[in-house]
Amino acid sequence: MTEQTRPRAERPDPTTTGHPVDHELVAAAAHLARTRCRGDNHTMAAAARAEDGRIITAVNAYHFTGGPCAELVLIGTAAAQGAYALRTIVAVGDRDRGVVPPCGRCRQVLLDYFPGLQVIVGAGDRIRSVPVADLLPDSYVWADHQVDAE
Repeated sequence: MTEQTRPRAERPDPTTTGHPVDHELVAAAAHLARTRCRGDNHTMAAAARAEDGRIITAVNAYHFTGGPCAELVLIGTAAAQGAYALRTIVAVGDRDRGVVPPCGRCRQVLLDYFPGLQVIVGAGDRIRSVPVADLLPDSYVWADHQVDAE
């Protein structure tokens, strides 16, 4: 019996498979979005769990020229705080928009920097944690295409 022919009750539930959701991380990003995202300049907040357990947070810097997303600001913020390895990341929108998946550019950067990263995606009670590689099927891996200096 294939996945498509299997009765609905037997299909795996995507909200319960994979890694457990870090609800503390979602709450930290939601709090930041609610308290620090003001006006059009800052509309998204991100939170990540570093390998040492710390939570790092950041907000985007929106600009009509394409300012950095909250996830990209978070990468720099984490490095500035000495956190070079991240385990899990989530982005939350202002005005109670909830969890927002990373854009394509952020997906690629996150995969290149942290290939083992878990990303929290989904809405409401269906949020889940998935490997960043799952967000980019047949992905380009930047490190695989670098010429080694001799």
